[in-house]
Amino acid sequence: MVSKLDLYRVFCTVGKSESFSKAARDLYMTQPAVSQAIMQLESELDTRLFNRTPKGVSLTDEGSLLFEYVHSAISLIDVGEEKMLEFKNLTTGELKIGVGDTISRYFLLPYLEEFRNKYPNIKFKIVNGTTLEICSLLKSGEVDIAICNFPIDDSAFELRACIDIHDTFVCGEKYKSILSRPLSFHELVKLPLIFLERKSNSRQYVEDYILSKGVKISPEFELGSHDLLLDFAKINLGVACVTKEFSQEYLDNGLLYEVQLIEEIPKRSMGVCFLKSVPLSPASMKFVEIIERT
Repeated sequence: MVSKLDLYRVFCTVGKSESFSKAARDLYMTQPAVSQAIMQLESELDTRLFNRTPKGVSLTDEGSLLFEYVHSAISLIDVGEEKMLEFKNLTTGELKIGVGDTISRYFLLPYLEEFRNKYPNIKFKIVNGTTLEICSLLKSGEVDIAICNFPIDDSAFELRACIDIHDTFVCGEKYKSILSRPLSFHELVKLPLIFLERKSNSRQYVEDYILSKGVKISPEFELGSHDLLLDFAKINLGVACVTKEFSQEYLDNGLLYEVQLIEEIPKRSMGVCFLKSVPLSPASMKFVEIIERT
């Protein structure tokens, strides 16, 4: 069955070429098929669109009026298809990523650099927030993908774990004496503790685990960024709960010391998160592939 759009494409081609035979060649159709299409369109519109002469065809007044609109519409559709192809080939578009400040700094930057080098015409929009905030943005469509801390207990999301991370406690010179032996959680909570704010996924994970051992934490400081945890511990304001992988520079340079625990906190994951119900854009798919491949 020939669609109305197909009929208009034939009409537009005949109108430009003023010849059924030339339009047939351009459209890779037979001349009778082109003639039939024009006759069908004229019948449906109840209007004669072309004057037929032995030398070819010409638009009637009604046909000329219709041609202006159809030609514009077909041109817009063609441009739209070209733009879709550009999106598919990653020669244009935007990638919106939701991510926390710490993950941006210690994990995401190399992947952004690699993606940018491969697809320089894709624009980035980076939105920072906690895991809870980013997941909300993901559901509202304000970001395409999220790079965040797991676990996330929401069946609406597809989770792709990228790396394992470990929660640990660190201290400065003032508290170095506690490093002589591993501490229990009961001993740990007697020290001035420095934690991320309550809405942080990392904080909730550690707090829930320690609470499962019958120990409740009561931090002296609750901060909004991982870097502040490190800086507060470095100037001896207390013992900070940090992500070991994101604190390695401080530990390697002797600016902080890792507190040994009798019972280590189980490792968790960090990775990519996106909605199951919404197909990833070509740019998002390529970005996820780069992260997973590396």
